[in-house]
Amino acid sequence: MKAIKLLVEEHKNIKRVLAVARKLSLNVLEKDEVDFQSFYDIIDVVRNYADKHHHSKEEKILFKKMSEELGEPLASGPITAMFSEHDLGRLFIYNLEAALEKVKEGDQEAKLDIIANTIAYTDLLHRHIDKEDNTIYTFGENNLTEESLVEVEEKCNRVEENAAKEGIQDKYLTLISDLEKRVK
Repeated sequence: MKAIKLLVEEHKNIKRVLAVARKLSLNVLEKDEVDFQSFYDIIDVVRNYADKHHHSKEEKILFKKMSEELGEPLASGPITAMFSEHDLGRLFIYNLEAALEKVKEGDQEAKLDIIANTIAYTDLLHRHIDKEDNTIYTFGENNLTEESLVEVEEKCNRVEENAAKEGIQDKYLTLISDLEKRVK
């Protein structure tokens, strides 16, 4: 399925952001340097590319269809776990943003919160992506009816087309490349 392959490709892009985030955290630790712009750009990518664009396809299309068709045990187990991890990731990003503001206001101890929330987020997402790529997506592909797979494909294509009209993919792939260049 092209839609699932695209979700996996988007995960690769998200992992690129996670690598940058870890390097920025290391700079805070080793150099006592907070690159505010890069952290804010990461928050932008996470909220608008990973969460709004990518997670919306998972939550509103693929996981919804899997829950409807494959039943309550899946919906209340693995799918609920994926939603919970999305929410936990949002909390880490919210806390990261709050820590950045505190450091700007002179609270040097909040640098610990920058590192803690960034590393918690990157660890969570690496584990989360692995579960989706290697278990949830495969299960969906192997167990959804052909009709449902076609429906998921069509709905994801519409999301992609609308996002392309707004330049979402290009904007964030360019920003990810720029972030990588900043930490080299």
